[in-house]
Amino acid sequence: MFWLVASTAVAALMAAAMIVIRLRASKKPASVKKIILPPLFMSTGALMFLFPVFHISWVQMLEAFLVGMIFSILLIKASRFEVRGDDIFLIPSRAFPFILIGLLVIRIIIKLIVGSHISLGETSGMFFMLAFGMIITWRTVMLYQFLQLKKLSYR
Repeated sequence: MFWLVASTAVAALMAAAMIVIRLRASKKPASVKKIILPPLFMSTGALMFLFPVFHISWVQMLEAFLVGMIFSILLIKASRFEVRGDDIFLIPSRAFPFILIGLLVIRIIIKLIVGSHISLGETSGMFFMLAFGMIITWRTVMLYQFLQLKKLSYR
């Protein structure tokens, strides 16, 4: 029970940090590097799968990744770019904090359900894959939109 509460608290802190970071980022121009780096940094978390306690089946991995891709639709809808002068800025929707909080609540509910059927390690592995599926999909779409807007703004 302690680990469930601790991991939920950490997830809530990460969501709060994400809201603050996104609001600050909207004050600076976007770049390819700023779009690509977060999923790249997060990918190092896959090292957890080197340890047997975190091993999950390919089906569980695929399921979690696909759920993350579905969740990313909300993040994609809440993110848009805007051209200001020679720069492109990522403008978060006013709904973005509520979407993050809503996704966190949904993930906690799913975690409680899934966690009652499989081990904490497997649950952790699945939720890493869910988060990775969400960020990789969201950032891939953001990169595409950014590059399209950049191409149009330099004509």
